[in-house]
Amino acid sequence: MKKVLVIAALLIISAIYFFQYNDQEKVKIGSSASPEKLTQRDYQDPPKKIILLIGDGMGLNHILLGRIAFGGPEFNMAMDRMPVFGIVTTHSVDDLYTDSAASATAWNTGFKTKNRFVGVTVDKEPKKNISETIKDFGFISGLVATSSVTHATPAAQYAHTDSRYKEELIAQQLVESEIRIALGGGTEFFEQENKQDLFFIEDLSELKNISTDSRVIGLFAEDGIERSEGPSQIVMTKAALKFLSSAAKDCNNFFLMSEGSQIDWESHDNKVDEMLVELKDFNETINYVLDYAATREDTLVIVSSDHETGGLDVIKQSGDDVVIGWTSGSHTLAPIGIFAYGPGAENFSGKIDQTEIYKIITELASEASCSADQ
Repeated sequence: MKKVLVIAALLIISAIYFFQYNDQEKVKIGSSASPEKLTQRDYQDPPKKIILLIGDGMGLNHILLGRIAFGGPEFNMAMDRMPVFGIVTTHSVDDLYTDSAASATAWNTGFKTKNRFVGVTVDKEPKKNISETIKDFGFISGLVATSSVTHATPAAQYAHTDSRYKEELIAQQLVESEIRIALGGGTEFFEQENKQDLFFIEDLSELKNISTDSRVIGLFAEDGIERSEGPSQIVMTKAALKFLSSAAKDCNNFFLMSEGSQIDWESHDNKVDEMLVELKDFNETINYVLDYAATREDTLVIVSSDHETGGLDVIKQSGDDVVIGWTSGSHTLAPIGIFAYGPGAENFSGKIDQTEIYKIITELASEASCSADQ
């Protein structure tokens, strides 16, 4: 009997090793020049432009793998260029696990909530989000997502509902909101009808024909944007920044949230090559925004995530490759980072909770308050 148990145990161990080994993949180690790090300056005034970039599903190992794959171990990812770094706790109100809805609600409202809830407390009480709060300080707001603009993360910037899956309702709430520009996917959730101050577009070139006094919803796919068919995150972010810069006018205050949504989707499917394509777009978007901010004294850039997805494991070097593996097809409890540069960046160092992101951003915005009529 003992011999049978020993053999069974060895078979189990062998099976575990076999499946773990066969789940491993190799990624080519990159070799390219590294962008320079930025130095935090002594800013005299609070930020008038606040840009929050979210890598959905991006854990610290995603950043590590990007560093190795895009340029090698000494390469600077865009996040590495930023002088302030912290660790963010992400649990929902009643679970160590968080989904994107509860996570985005936490940093958008300052309140923890249940998974699947958007912009409401556990008692379904709507709470003001960042965009609604800082409007009183003369800020206008915009958003970019490579998912549908009704997906959980962008939705938390304007919507209030007890289910992230009520996307037709969420779409209507975007139409009724004061978000100045929203770019992403989601045509299937909207009844598209141009109004006096609201325009739907399906091509970014149409922006040049629209007054920045108007509101714009740009929809470039039925749901999430297909990589080969729609605009990338960096292209949409450039367009949103240009639009908001003109629309802000006298106050010159704006808030932009830009999400690399599909880092999460490819991590759910454990597709490392596809995930790296999404991560590269996100990285290039951050670099563009950082270069924009580095020439100014009034722009705060924050980069973070909502949770880690896939349990990405960066294991070892094998010749010219790095060996990686996945431990999950879902979100994990692995820590995420937060990175910042610009006036007020120092507030994001150390260990913080996602609810503090709302408090820090709204406090900084209040210090930059402007009463000019927008």
